[in-house]
Amino acid sequence: MENSHVVKVLQSQFVTHDVKSIKVERPENYDFIPGQATELAINKPEWKDQKRPFTFTSLVESNYLEFMIKIYKDRKGVTNEMGKINAGDELILHDVFGTINYKGPGVFIAAGSGITPFLSIFRELYKYNKIRGNRLIYVNKTSEDVIMGQELFHMLKNDFVNVYTREKVIGFHEKRIDRNFLIENIVDFSQNFYVCGPEDFVKTVKNLLLDLGADPETIVFEE
Repeated sequence: MENSHVVKVLQSQFVTHDVKSIKVERPENYDFIPGQATELAINKPEWKDQKRPFTFTSLVESNYLEFMIKIYKDRKGVTNEMGKINAGDELILHDVFGTINYKGPGVFIAAGSGITPFLSIFRELYKYNKIRGNRLIYVNKTSEDVIMGQELFHMLKNDFVNVYTREKVIGFHEKRIDRNFLIENIVDFSQNFYVCGPEDFVKTVKNLLLDLGADPETIVFEE
């Protein structure tokens, strides 16, 4: 039987032009592993059965839960409604699930809001001084789409590689993640890989990594 919890929104603010950080109360004994997710619904009659998966981005020991939610205004669906959520509103939390968890140092490859499961992992590693040896390749359309870029740079320094697919920025190349890019940016294909983003992106990157000699056992992604 699935458990659900009605929780109050403590804080709600945009962190990019279309991504919102929503912090909610944390129910007692409600635990997750960095990288995991839950399904959220808005506690209003017409929305409470519309559940959508979102990843926790807060630290495991925080007394609140945080989610970073990409708002699609044109779709008039759940995320558009989430864009209107303010402190004091209520959400419904469901059970925790997810196959992304940290197995040790490696290369994280994320596209867009696919960064969210990695945020919780990086925040945890950074807090305990264990982030060294990890690298992040983060793909976005433009620099405006980067979620928590300053914090990621602060945590990862030179191991944070930004890739923009639609923007000419001085010092940054407009490119896509392809075989050549991976060969240029990854020295060792026998390490751990963590991949998250749109389904096609994950599939493409996973196949390229396998093609370049990565072991299927070392590639972590949401199944």
